[in-house]
Amino acid sequence: MVQVQTEVSAGSEVAAPRPPRLTRRVREQIAGYLFTAPLVLGFLAIVIGPLVMVGWYSLHHFETLTGQFTFAGADNYEALADDPRLPGVLAATGLFVVCIVPLGISLSLLLAVLVNQKLPGIKVFRAIFFAPTLVSLAAWTIVWHFLLLPNGAVNSLLRTLSIHGPDWLREPGAAMAAVIVVQVLKGAGMNMLIFLAALQSVPKELTESARVDGAGRFRTFRSITLPIISPEILMAVMLMTIGAFKVFEQILLLTGGGPGYSTTVLIFYIYRQAFGTGDLGYAGALSLLMFAILLLLTAGLWQLRKKVVFYESD
Repeated sequence: MVQVQTEVSAGSEVAAPRPPRLTRRVREQIAGYLFTAPLVLGFLAIVIGPLVMVGWYSLHHFETLTGQFTFAGADNYEALADDPRLPGVLAATGLFVVCIVPLGISLSLLLAVLVNQKLPGIKVFRAIFFAPTLVSLAAWTIVWHFLLLPNGAVNSLLRTLSIHGPDWLREPGAAMAAVIVVQVLKGAGMNMLIFLAALQSVPKELTESARVDGAGRFRTFRSITLPIISPEILMAVMLMTIGAFKVFEQILLLTGGGPGYSTTVLIFYIYRQAFGTGDLGYAGALSLLMFAILLLLTAGLWQLRKKVVFYESD
């Protein structure tokens, strides 16, 4: 009996299952890498890859008309300093961004406050204010092009008020103002929804306590509501800043960058250099300049959050 039990024990030791080669932690890590792989590969293919190619083109003279592709070193970057039109283009870009962001944020916040009221039919007004966001960008711009013609609806309305309207699309100052207004009205609806959701998340007990203490509507909004929704405002400012640098279709369809170069912003100037003159190398240098400007602005706004953004945990 002892011998049989010994043999059985020995057989049991031989037949014991081996531990798995991959532990549970390793399997979870592999699964995590597999799930994130499509995102990483897409980021490399759509963002990093084109950025590297732009940098490569910027180091060459690449003329699409002649097919010439020669190494240029830093020539394209030196040309940035010698380009007589670039300061005006940067000034127009700065003016465009500086006007778009405050006007867009103010209008969107005002609309959000208005449609946040509990009034009959308020949902209809929400839909009306949001409708421009759903309209095709090209269709929206073409309609405004006809409205802003010298004999268009805008000047006709001004004439009824005994005001002589300018040629909106052919006078430098008026053309820039027209592009800014068209862009602000197009994007106001989306930011309105963001701010509306933020306003509805403000705790009612805080605003009611402020009113009990004697604070008026404006004081309550400035001291309680604005600090609480400041993260959403900062996010909208960052998105609008980046979006203002990418406005292209409106300028192409409304003014074509004119009159002269008065509405030629940086991205439209890049388009002109790449597809107008066919100089992809210089266009690549301009693109990296715009990337550097956006990177600095985004980093600055992100650092600004420490001073202007309210955090409930602080």
